Amino acid sequence: MKRVLWIPLLMLLLAGCASSKITSTWKASDASGRKYNKILVVGLIKENDRSLREHMEDHLVGDLKELGYNAISAYSEYGPKEFDGMDEQTAIARLKSNGVDAVITIVLLDKEKERRYVPGRMMYSPYGYYYGRFWGYYGALQRRIYEPGYYVTDTRYFWESNLYDLGDQHLVYSVQTQSFDPSSSEALGHEYGQLIVKSMVKNGVLDKNALPPKAF
Repeated sequence: MKRVLWIPLLMLLLAGCASSKITSTWKASDASGRKYNKILVVGLIKENDRSLREHMEDHLVGDLKELGYNAISAYSEYGPKEFDGMDEQTAIARLKSNGVDAVITIVLLDKEKERRYVPGRMMYSPYGYYYGRFWGYYGALQRRIYEPGYYVTDTRYFWESNLYDLGDQHLVYSVQTQSFDPSSSEALGHEYGQLIVKSMVKNGVLDKNALPPKAF
């Protein structure tokens, strides 16, 4: 007998997939992987929940450290208003005095919400037990048709991360991503950090020689 994949099972499998993906990247022509002494990760995220910024910064810092880099979070190191009232010269001087020679920004470019309808039952199998007899089919389909559905709201995040070399303050690498309806800010930060670091290694921006065995 032919086997049919039920949609609920397929949905469960899809739910376990990554919610973030890279949409575009850019690399300076003179960019090459190097071992920075200290990388500052700073989030520019206008959100009421400060935990989103903390999670985004902390996870990217953690993934950089696993790669062998000395990385710090701007929120943890300097607080939520680290550069308020500073001019460019003062801010750069402060970072360099702390040993920072590269900065990775995490910017929330946009955030969209969309509402969609989920039917009450999302299952189809022509080989189900009730299809063989009229009354079984009639009763099963009647219940399915009249079972109420519901609306859910999905959230889509649009991100951009840039790597700047503080030696001459030029842009080394830029990557844009989308994140679709993450389960939590913790999960989003974890997934995003890994995605960005892997992208920078793959494109030769960060030194992959510092990679621990089997990390990538």
